[in-house]
Amino acid sequence: HILDEGFAEYGMSHPQPGWAEEDPEDWCVAVRGILAELKERGAVDFADISAIALDGSTHNAVLLDGEMKVVRPTIMWTDQRAVAESAELNGVHGEAVFGTAYQMAAPTWTLPQMLWLQRHEPDALARTSHVMFVKDYVRYRLTGEWCTDTIEAQGTLFFDMARKQWSPELCGLAGIPLDILPPLVSPTDVVGKVTAGGAAEFGLPVGIPVVCGCSDSAVEGYAAGAVEPGSCILKLATAGNVNVMTDRPVPHPKTLTYSHVVPGMWYTVVATNTAARAQRWFRDHFCAAELAEAERTGRSVYAIMDDEAAQSPLGADGLFFHPYLQGERAPYWDPQLRASFVGATMRHTHADFVRALLEGVVFSLRDCFRTIEEMGLPVTEFRLIGGGAKSALWTQIVADVFGYPIIVPQGCDASFGSALLAGVGVGVFADERSAVQQCLKEGDPVSPAPERHARYQKLTSLYYRIHDVLADVYHDLGTL
Repeated sequence: HILDEGFAEYGMSHPQPGWAEEDPEDWCVAVRGILAELKERGAVDFADISAIALDGSTHNAVLLDGEMKVVRPTIMWTDQRAVAESAELNGVHGEAVFGTAYQMAAPTWTLPQMLWLQRHEPDALARTSHVMFVKDYVRYRLTGEWCTDTIEAQGTLFFDMARKQWSPELCGLAGIPLDILPPLVSPTDVVGKVTAGGAAEFGLPVGIPVVCGCSDSAVEGYAAGAVEPGSCILKLATAGNVNVMTDRPVPHPKTLTYSHVVPGMWYTVVATNTAARAQRWFRDHFCAAELAEAERTGRSVYAIMDDEAAQSPLGADGLFFHPYLQGERAPYWDPQLRASFVGATMRHTHADFVRALLEGVVFSLRDCFRTIEEMGLPVTEFRLIGGGAKSALWTQIVADVFGYPIIVPQGCDASFGSALLAGVGVGVFADERSAVQQCLKEGDPVSPAPERHARYQKLTSLYYRIHDVLADVYHDLGTL
């Protein structure tokens, strides 16, 4: 039973084209603000909290000096500055990297980012004595403890998947010493307690046990009930994911491979750079009227945008959107791709553009799913998660594009999964699988309409063709 929840946005800076950075202090400000709101509402008595666990986006290294001060803003997983370093790693060391880490190098990974820093900001790395990751930094502020979990470590390209430890060889490729990487623990290990300093900063009681937690990608699929092989998670959040649960690692050059929160299980990830973030971008730049209406009426601006999109016909009257606002990861791994609306005419309306955006994001997920089909991974069910799953229209588009019933678990975001891991860590639940089976709530599946699915099959084929035709043009644009 969820007693209360909170939400806060924080900014991302783009100091140069293709760069994406965040200030770790902003994460702590957001957490403090949410906790203050929860305390004020009073639905949760903080004295009754049994344990805390955290999750966060992966690949993002927080660099700290000898006094545990942040050295520079954190390079985020959407950052594209390490294109040359990634190409070099794949060209010169590709077999060693993939064979050890089960992943190909790409700008999203920590290893190429560190190699870029070694070449362009060597002083920053020279000052670095500790590396943390998003959730680990916030947890450090709570507990004073420095560590990370093995799933988070797999998101760095510094981790030896077979040996389950940091790889000296991969660290050597970036020229970083092994001892600046954190000690490794299990996601459900209790790694510390809220200190007096953490209590003063975050408004929590001293002494609450703090469980390590893991990456948001791992814990949100777990929270949604994807705990058996064949379950497929479709994610409409900042980025888009197609995650398929397996009983063994299945490394592939176009995918990401991670161990599951449930011991002995794995999952294969086909991940985009931009999904619901495209909707937020469109909202901020092209929806002044909708934002004004939301301010006036108190309705969600996204609900207003959905109402508008529903006025546009299936296929947005021939308007297509490709959501490559930050280049693209899967299935193309091409940082030079650009977003585009294609097919606009004088008859198209604002509603058509909103619907085209929703459909284009789903088409990109379907494009990713082609990799799963090529790999021959069995899929037994589809579960939709992320902020986009709150939209009935967007969910129906997903069902109609994929052609399968879509399960939408209730109240199952990454923070819910972290709460379950906290419970496992302190013995509230017997194990990871039983925790989610006891607590997860599901609504009725959203079923596709055969006639809409047939039409979307034709549209997705056009979507793929448009990408193929424009890819070289996008590359030329990158040279301007």
